[in-house]
Amino acid sequence: MSSKQNDRHIIWSDIHLDFEDWRADLEEQYPDLSEDELIQKMYEINSDYLGDERMNLNVQLSQPILVVADIGRWDGRYDGYAEIKTGNIKDCLYSEMDMCEWYVDKYGDLRADAVHHDGTNHYLYRVYKDTATDSQIENLKAKIYDGKATRADITRVTRRLGDEIAAVYGFDIPRQKKNIERAR
Repeated sequence: MSSKQNDRHIIWSDIHLDFEDWRADLEEQYPDLSEDELIQKMYEINSDYLGDERMNLNVQLSQPILVVADIGRWDGRYDGYAEIKTGNIKDCLYSEMDMCEWYVDKYGDLRADAVHHDGTNHYLYRVYKDTATDSQIENLKAKIYDGKATRADITRVTRRLGDEIAAVYGFDIPRQKKNIERAR
């Protein structure tokens, strides 16, 4: 699916579905369905596309994936984290929220916006660097939990997933400054 919208390469989304974009094809394929049934069919087909994206992103990494979360709840926003122990990018594409959008941002980070009845959660997916020690990982998780983790803290222990994703879909993302300096 990977499309670009405002400095992001969208991997999959059900947040901004526009029936008018789907109407002609659906009416041609399902001429006997009512408009309500066609809208339902749009959501079903789009949901099937998520399975396709999981197959596309069956990329095994050498370390677990850290999910840094900014969680919107009825009583405010909270920081948190989770780990995807499998270290496979496809396992990032799961959500129990009402609607979700996964994308690679202009910095090469895999992110998701997940809408639910209390608000929206924002997720950042990063893989632990092979050189990260257990102590560094635990310190980072403690900082995230306490709401004190900075971008520098996160990038010291993890790396972005966008490079692997861009290789699958064939789009370009800017190289990290550190990589450019090493090449000189």
